[in-house]
Formats: sequence, C-alpha cells, structure tokens
Amino acid sequence: MSYCLKCGRELTYDEIAVYKKMVSRISAEFMCKICLAERFDLSVEFIDKKIEQFKSQGCLLFTE
Repeated sequence: MSYCLKCGRELTYDEIAVYKKMVSRISAEFMCKICLAERFDLSVEFIDKKIEQFKSQGCLLFTE
C-alpha cells in the first residue's frame, strides 16, 4: 500500500502508474493525481485523460 508523499492519501494503481509514466519510473514515492496536478499546474481532468490515453495505448504500467 502506497500513500501520497505530499498529502498522505492512499494511492490507486492508476495514480502510481501515471506518476511513474509522467515523472519517474524508478521512483519509490508517489503523489496522488490531485497533488501531481497541483505540482505541475495541470488540471485533474487532464491527468484523468492521460491515464485513459496511456491505458488505451496498452501501457503496461496500468495493470494491477
């Protein structure tokens, strides 16, 4: 079980995967999509769209 390094919220598999895809594949600490969006001045909706895009492309990071 992983938690957001900024706010402490429990993370979903998709949040861990999108952090790895957009920030660092080798990271052992992650941010939730809300904190990730704030950090990079993006909307949460944009992060959600990227998650769906990466899944539709078959990215293996998005498998449980």
